[in-house]
Amino acid sequence: MTHRQPQPSSFSPFQRLGARPRMLLLALAAALTLSACERRDAAAEVDAAVARPTGNYAAGGAMESRRMRMAEPAPPAPAAMSLDQQAGKQVGESAPLQRYLAIRQDLNVEVAPDQLAESWGKVRDLCGTLRCELLSSSLLRETPQQAGNATLEMRVEPADVEKLLAGLAGVAKVVAHNTTSEDKTAEVIDVEARIKNRTEFRDSLRVMLRDTTTKRTMADLLQIQRTLADTQAELDASATQRKVLQQQTSKQHIQIQFTTVRALVGGGESYNPMTQALRNAGRVLAESVGSLITFVAAVLPWLLLLVPVLWGVRRLWLRRRQARAA
Repeated sequence: MTHRQPQPSSFSPFQRLGARPRMLLLALAAALTLSACERRDAAAEVDAAVARPTGNYAAGGAMESRRMRMAEPAPPAPAAMSLDQQAGKQVGESAPLQRYLAIRQDLNVEVAPDQLAESWGKVRDLCGTLRCELLSSSLLRETPQQAGNATLEMRVEPADVEKLLAGLAGVAKVVAHNTTSEDKTAEVIDVEARIKNRTEFRDSLRVMLRDTTTKRTMADLLQIQRTLADTQAELDASATQRKVLQQQTSKQHIQIQFTTVRALVGGGESYNPMTQALRNAGRVLAESVGSLITFVAAVLPWLLLLVPVLWGVRRLWLRRRQARAA
């Protein structure tokens, strides 16, 4: 008797179900698929509807903005500004930076030899009538050996500089005029800030010395007094420096050099070296004779001393020679 082994079934679990359950499952799957398709189509329509108004609004907004820009009037062209105005605008419209300039003018003028002292005196007296501070003055009159010259150095208020130059042009001929300017703004700001800080520090030290509620030792009080003295010394030095800067920037430094006119013509004739040499022959001869006299006067005392000495040495030498010969 033979036994048969059971063969595996070729039907799937879905095929093992009955006809009615299979129909229910197929209907349920079709309903789920249809519902998913409807939701996907609705979402696509919503996205398209949202995208269309957004694009239209953006286009309309861009066109409206373009029309508004075309309708607006063009802004006026900015006016030309100087370098100082541009620097002040960069610092701030409300508080423009004040500049401190030290201006110096150097002038060379020519006058006739006989009018040197008079012209120099007129300009010096004119300085006394203006807001002018005379710093130095010198006068060297002309002599046969050297030409005359004079100098004036002064500080003048800017409002009176033109008056001084006009008065100078009336008595002398200006041959050179140089003007230099040095910016002292940074130095002035630094000194003023140092003065402010040192003043506040000094006042705080004075308050500490007057404070009687805080107990301090004698060493602490001495240290405060030494610091106060050093601070006051620094403050005095800064104040002096500020005064010097104030003088340099509030007035212009003017220096005038007077020289005499040197002409190369004389007596209606042009300059000739041979004629000039003949004219100077007498002066050269006198100078040579004077030099000879000076030499003789310098050598004569030595000759009076050396001649007797040389004569005595010669006599002694002759005696010794005669003694050896005998």
